[in-house]
Amino acid sequence: MPNAKVLESKKAVVEALSGKIKEATSVVFVDYKGITVAQDTALRKQFRDAGVDYAVVKNTLTRFAAKENGYDFDEVLNGTTAMASTTGDPIAPARIVCEFAKKNKLAMSIKGGLVEGSVLTGEQLSGFGELPSKNALVAQVLGTFLAPISSLAFVLDQIREQKEGGAPAAETAEA
Repeated sequence: MPNAKVLESKKAVVEALSGKIKEATSVVFVDYKGITVAQDTALRKQFRDAGVDYAVVKNTLTRFAAKENGYDFDEVLNGTTAMASTTGDPIAPARIVCEFAKKNKLAMSIKGGLVEGSVLTGEQLSGFGELPSKNALVAQVLGTFLAPISSLAFVLDQIREQKEGGAPAAETAEA
């Protein structure tokens, strides 16, 4: 029977993991097999820069923490497991893992996880990994909103130039 001190430390770990899972917009469980120390250090830096918390976790303690939050990751939590969680961009953890594995030709993979309360498989999260960041997606949408306005401004400017110059813009281009 484990002593009380060990049990208390394990309870503290479960509470911390449970809190991370509860507050996170995204949690990704990663199989980090085959990664070198230098690669792990580089990966951790990328996670840190993106505001993602990344740590190797004990499967049993993580399973207890997930169940406290109403999630069942029994099939996912086996073997070597690391957990990447964020309260920011929900796509960031999956995108970073996918890009890093592809760039370094690693066998590391996403086992599964959750995004904004929905449990997803590793394949689904890997698909998210191919998407651009949330800020890039917002910029693309805003760009499509601005395209008609920019075109209108260009046409109005051409009309203004035509009226001020006296010659049509097409004629001045041919001359």
